[in-house]
Amino acid sequence: MAEPLSLALLGLVLAAVALDLAIGDPRRLPHPVVGMGAVIAWLERAWNRGSRRARRVRGALMTALVVVGSGLLAWAAIALLARLHPWLGWLAEGWLLASCLAIRGLRDAALAVAAPLARGDLPAARRALAMIVGRDTEGLDEGEVTRGAVETVAENTVDGITAPLLFALLGGASLAVAYKAVNTLDSMVGYRSERYLDFGRAAARLDDAANWLPARLTALTLWLGACCLARRERGLRLRGALAATRREAPRHPSPNSGWPEAMVANLLGVQLGGINRYRGEISERARLGTPREPLRCAHIGAAIRLMHGGWLGFLALLAMAVLLVEALP
Repeated sequence: MAEPLSLALLGLVLAAVALDLAIGDPRRLPHPVVGMGAVIAWLERAWNRGSRRARRVRGALMTALVVVGSGLLAWAAIALLARLHPWLGWLAEGWLLASCLAIRGLRDAALAVAAPLARGDLPAARRALAMIVGRDTEGLDEGEVTRGAVETVAENTVDGITAPLLFALLGGASLAVAYKAVNTLDSMVGYRSERYLDFGRAAARLDDAANWLPARLTALTLWLGACCLARRERGLRLRGALAATRREAPRHPSPNSGWPEAMVANLLGVQLGGINRYRGEISERARLGTPREPLRCAHIGAAIRLMHGGWLGFLALLAMAVLLVEALP
């Protein structure tokens, strides 16, 4: 197994990125997140009961078991295969690292919304959006469908790409898998609903802590990537985007999601946030960005290009950190 912050691990991460870009997540291959989800669902049904205090304790215990267990299982599998043959260990770690990334999957999900929207097939675009967001999509117009897709791309650039890259280089596949367990827990039980408010408290807090640094670094690298894209991507608004993002990001109910969303909104010159409906109930989110132009289908493609610029810039920063560590005596 490669050492943290080493050239060998950087090479493995680059190979994992290439693999994810090439094939994404083939449905026929087993995926660690599927197993995590099954375990979380089973434990939630068995343990989410009793008093508020009991729910909090059991939720914290489940969070610890799933996160530590996922990381240890990944480490043990790699170590066992490496003992059989070093190349088997390398292949296993590379595959696990690739499974923690969602570059191609996020792009494809956004394009699945943009393609019918560009054809004027609004019902199909709504159905595609419903596959990647929790809000109600019936009755949304082009601008609202676009908003949902752009917000998804911006937010998931962190938990689907940049955060896994950071944890991968800090601790290899085992730490990246542990991070995905944190992220999966939050997506399943980290809601402020009556059912999950206490049981999912530990999962939500841990997810907030794990994404704190990646979210803020990603906002910076989205801006840096936009600087590189500015000549080809006309209409990007670089001036003032950093200051506006710093000012607006704390308005978001999530301590982390507001950073990439505010940056994308300000770079594109659009406004994200507003009114969402969940099973008919209205939820109003803080508005991020200045609406210099209305949201339209083309902004989905622009958000995807910003996403690519952002994770490439993030990976470049991580690579420089690795080189600096290697250069130290």
